[in-house]
Amino acid sequence: MAVNNTPERDDEDAIYMDDEDVVQEVIVDEEDLPDVDEDGDDHDDVGTEDGGEEEEDDSIHIFTGHSDSVFAVACSPIDPNIVATGGGDDKAYIWKIRDSASPLELKNHSDSVASLAFSNDGHLLASGGLDGIVNIWETSTGSLKHKLEGPSAAIEWVKWHPRGHVVLAGSEDFTSWMWNADTGTCLSVFAGHNGSVTCGNFTPDGKAVCTGSADAALRVWNPKSGDTVHIVQGHPYHTEGLTCLDIGMDSSVVISGSLDSSVQIVNIRTAKVVASLNGHSKSIECVGFANSVPLAASGGMDGFLQIWDVHTSTQRSSCQHEEGVVKLLWSQTSNSILTGCLDGKARLWDSRTGTCERVYRGHEDSVLDLALSQGEAFILSSSDDHTVRVFEF
Repeated sequence: MAVNNTPERDDEDAIYMDDEDVVQEVIVDEEDLPDVDEDGDDHDDVGTEDGGEEEEDDSIHIFTGHSDSVFAVACSPIDPNIVATGGGDDKAYIWKIRDSASPLELKNHSDSVASLAFSNDGHLLASGGLDGIVNIWETSTGSLKHKLEGPSAAIEWVKWHPRGHVVLAGSEDFTSWMWNADTGTCLSVFAGHNGSVTCGNFTPDGKAVCTGSADAALRVWNPKSGDTVHIVQGHPYHTEGLTCLDIGMDSSVVISGSLDSSVQIVNIRTAKVVASLNGHSKSIECVGFANSVPLAASGGMDGFLQIWDVHTSTQRSSCQHEEGVVKLLWSQTSNSILTGCLDGKARLWDSRTGTCERVYRGHEDSVLDLALSQGEAFILSSSDDHTVRVFEF
């Protein structure tokens, strides 16, 4: 069963929207909200529950507000200081990394908050819950802007259009929904999958939507009409449900991972599978293209990060972890890859050599999600241990 970072159960054709005002300073008036543990470098050691030998903690800050697993963490694309978290306690928070003031508490979900995303201008935050609701929040104040309803089952993921306030979400009810986040209006419902819509996104040019499903199909949609443009399904594509996907910066190729342990690269303009990458032995949990070099990466429950040469469709490196790899991030400023693992550690890898450059320790349970702050000064990792830790990148 796929792990991912969600709890069990728990041009002419582009869409353009107007920008909003500049993000204001966060002002918090509420009392008795969770505090940010901000002891700086004093977090080198954490005592064990049985009083045994202390374990190393590399984090510089710890967010301790959640009372259950923290399934999602997201960083503002414009402010390196602003972070959002969502968890199994049905809450989300907006924090400031460099400020010990209490966070903004976002409390309008009735089930776990499993996905978060900031709009590309940083003004809005979308939270997706297992209650089937997508909430839109003002980043500067934490106020609820819209409650977006429609899906009849849990929200699997939320994404923003690259040029405006249009939000996309996939649901366990086999559909994906697209709303105008400024007005709260539903723009389109993408229906056609025969299973939970487990992954998806807009293409970087904003002209298409791609979704992957538990029905083992990849669908390409026209975001304006809601019509299916292409369906990729059957041999030589995945034989089991998709768990993750990423879209290349030129908006022409998608890399996808599946429960069947395979990684596929598809040309979404022709709907042809251009590469089948076989190197994992268990389900794939995360995939991603590098932005500046022709490389891709995949992480799986077999404990391996595989680095692939996109031009030759060959494996470049195989990087072993102690347990399953559930999250990977490519650095935007280097050829490095960050991974989050069920062993409670995050790791930094050199994609050229496949060597581990650093291990980030501190969590007492599985890492569930990772994010890089704007400018990549900080790594944020969320965990089953109810915390989010901040590490220097």
